Amino acid sequence: MTTILTVQNIAKTYNMRDGLIYALNDVSFAVKKGGFVSITGPSGSGKTTLLLALSGLIRPTSGKIIFQEKHLESASDKELAEFRKMHVGFVMQNFSLIPYMTAIQNVMIPLGLNGHSTEEQKANSQAVLELVGLENRQNHFPRELSAGQQQRVAIARALVNKPTIIFADEPTGNLDPSLSVEILEFLQKINKELNVTIMMVTHSPQAANYGNVKIRMNEGKIDNQYTI
Repeated sequence: MTTILTVQNIAKTYNMRDGLIYALNDVSFAVKKGGFVSITGPSGSGKTTLLLALSGLIRPTSGKIIFQEKHLESASDKELAEFRKMHVGFVMQNFSLIPYMTAIQNVMIPLGLNGHSTEEQKANSQAVLELVGLENRQNHFPRELSAGQQQRVAIARALVNKPTIIFADEPTGNLDPSLSVEILEFLQKINKELNVTIMMVTHSPQAANYGNVKIRMNEGKIDNQYTI
């Protein structure tokens, strides 16, 4: 498989009253196209900071992040925005749906930002809602959907631009165990059938088992890494 993301010795530091704090400290690894990477570790270990750095939402203090030969660590804000628009989907713990918009309107948002026509937005959004099993709920508002259905809408929104990679930050954190399995199986299906690379931060050992590459972090460093 082709390597699409290379991380070389990245660090993220913050100047605090007590001195220099390393949120990330000399982190290196590579991600293959179509991989499902789970990132675990205790609170404060740097998991979410790593995800934010890889998605171009924060800049590392040092080191390199290379996505398909493009150096993200030195890219301009405009280039990073374009990278996210063209290649990245996000799935968050709190779903992040707009409450006064229907399911299909929420899914259409990234397409509207990318300049697609209204007809294209609707057709593409209907297709991904069907993929996640919510074609009959497209005109429902978030409050009219279960937590699991809301997260599936969020996954559909992440998929609608046909991203290269999905960054998922605790995607099952607000769900009960049975709904967690449902969402994880959807992510696994997307990973296998659409060959979308997934990087998922999770506290859950059960959720981490869905990854074929497992990274454990501790105090800003990679504590352990192995491939299934």
